Amino acid sequence: MDSGYLIQQLVNGLILGSMYALVAIGFSMIYGIVRLINFAHGDIVMIGAFTTLALMEASNIIPFPVVALFVVLVGCGAGILIERISFRPMRGAPQVTGFIASLGISVMLQNIGILTMSAQPRNFTFPKYMQTLIQVGPASFRVVDLVIFLGAVFLMAALIFMVRKTKLGIAMRATAENLDVARLMGININRTIMATFAIGSGLAGIAGLMWGGKFGQIDPLMGYIPGLKSFVAAVIGGVGSIPGAILGGFVLGISEVAFVGLLPPIYSSYRDAFVFGTLILILIVLPNGLLGKDMEERA
Repeated sequence: MDSGYLIQQLVNGLILGSMYALVAIGFSMIYGIVRLINFAHGDIVMIGAFTTLALMEASNIIPFPVVALFVVLVGCGAGILIERISFRPMRGAPQVTGFIASLGISVMLQNIGILTMSAQPRNFTFPKYMQTLIQVGPASFRVVDLVIFLGAVFLMAALIFMVRKTKLGIAMRATAENLDVARLMGININRTIMATFAIGSGLAGIAGLMWGGKFGQIDPLMGYIPGLKSFVAAVIGGVGSIPGAILGGFVLGISEVAFVGLLPPIYSSYRDAFVFGTLILILIVLPNGLLGKDMEERA
């Protein structure tokens, strides 16, 4: 096994990890503020992928950046709708209520997708220039892979800047620290929580675009496994921590690719078992994840 092969697997792991990280950020943001594990979040990936496909099939003249922007907006809109209709009326209820509701919303979105678009997988093809192969030393990747990685890094950097430097980011951090005190300080809690759902869902929507471009096929159930693995990434990094979600995404992506690429092919079908086994091992050693802190109940 030469160094070129190892570098290629590292590149593949970084690309996969960047997509996991984008979705994991949404899990961590939502949990950090409302203490909700939103398992419908993964299905926003599916919505983003089918939105991209619809736009590309409807017109070949729409520039790719415009398509990406529209996908982000659709993801934001889906997140706002889910929060406003489903989760806001349940605020203050036991955590298990929101957990069960999120599972119900996930199943509903999947079945709506099957009813409207059928369960048949569809080919997802980016423009030809996005499929151009680039060779850098021993590693090779397509233009779409470079766009996925650089786009994900840019979005994550922009989000971290927003959370740390803007008024909305300060409101989000204050709400995550103590919701009731933030309300007493004049922060509009409903608007802040809605913005959190919108931002997290927008990132999940663009992750759906990336997922379709990377793997070339989409279907109404495609968001389940990426969503579940992204949740694992969020837990590995420390649920509630945005840097932790990013780190967890890359750790999981690189580890999963290494498991498939470095072991005999007979073990590749056990990649999901490896993912959840990694989660268990990390939580045994670090119960709060790599960058997580003890999460005390808010007043």
